[in-house]
Amino acid sequence: MEEPRIVRLASVTSTQEVARELPVGSIVVADHQTAGRGRLNRRWEAPPGSALLASFVLEPHPLLSLAAGVGAAEACGPDVRLKWPNDLMLRGRKLGGILVEVSGAKAVVGIGINLTSAPPGAARLGRQRNELLDRLGAELTLSRAWRRTSPRTDRWSWMVSESAPATSFT
Repeated sequence: MEEPRIVRLASVTSTQEVARELPVGSIVVADHQTAGRGRLNRRWEAPPGSALLASFVLEPHPLLSLAAGVGAAEACGPDVRLKWPNDLMLRGRKLGGILVEVSGAKAVVGIGINLTSAPPGAARLGRQRNELLDRLGAELTLSRAWRRTSPRTDRWSWMVSESAPATSFT
């Protein structure tokens, strides 16, 4: 079995593309993306060195998108909120986004967060990239995102349980 890797790149087309080829547990971080994208193939652009641009390779799970969003919001701090399905919001303005792509036995969770620069109308976090990356790593990879965020996501887990009745609401 191939060992997980941490890959740091100055410039890349997309951290998602590089991460897709790596084993579960790997992380790809870039200073700049030339073809970063978000949900619905929307472009994600940021000046070099101004954003956290990272992709985490994890095991797939039905709650991974929710857990990644909760984990990213927690890592950013108490003022950051998650706007479903994939936006990180700071004081009502978009701070970043999350993109989860699943293929076979792995999922790639891409996260982009404005740190020192932001497009007009968007927010910036104003934190150091390595500090935030450490916090994200703790939230997303140490013991799998869906377990790490438990009990925050446990109350929704009945929706994906095979044994839960389809008409059960609590």
